Amino acid sequence: MSLLERLRGHLLQQLPDITGHEDYDMLARPPEFGAARAAVLLPLVKRQEGPALLFTRRTDSLARHSGQVSFPGGRCEDCDESPVQTALRETFEETGIAPSFVSMAGYLDRYLTGTGFDIQPVVGVLADGFGLVPDPREVADIFEVPLAFLCDPANRRRESREIGGVARRFYAFTYKDHEIWGATAAIIVNLAQRLDGISLNHED
Repeated sequence: MSLLERLRGHLLQQLPDITGHEDYDMLARPPEFGAARAAVLLPLVKRQEGPALLFTRRTDSLARHSGQVSFPGGRCEDCDESPVQTALRETFEETGIAPSFVSMAGYLDRYLTGTGFDIQPVVGVLADGFGLVPDPREVADIFEVPLAFLCDPANRRRESREIGGVARRFYAFTYKDHEIWGATAAIIVNLAQRLDGISLNHED
């Protein structure tokens, strides 16, 4: 069974309703309370040692979330017909990965952030031969983290800090010199929970 088939057997195949997460007190707030709709792509890269997730690190000059690790993606535009189209468009703009190299595997739970974004994560498998042309205005670095590392509960931790005068609790990972936390880390945990107990390292 291929990696794509295994993923499709464990990920949502229909767009989900909003769901609560434990990271922020305000996550039960429904999206109609002013949250901006957004979508991100979790791009899985097939490697001999096992699949890896591709991340971007945002440039220090951006007004929002500068310097943070994130998945490629962004705000939904009027031209986007679906969250998948948003995620693919933004991924191409930020990383240069063309939509034709992405096979969609499914959805994760929607995530409402403390900064007012209603994010729909979508998971895709990248075909061999994709190219990277990062947008220097938005992306300072593109890197991969083994999926097995991210799915191991021993590699995640819970932290808290004051953000905007409010105490927030969130997940965090450290991989080499990369710090992954906040919404990105919470989305990873959601992925790991859905993939718990299945082997993704080899294709039959």
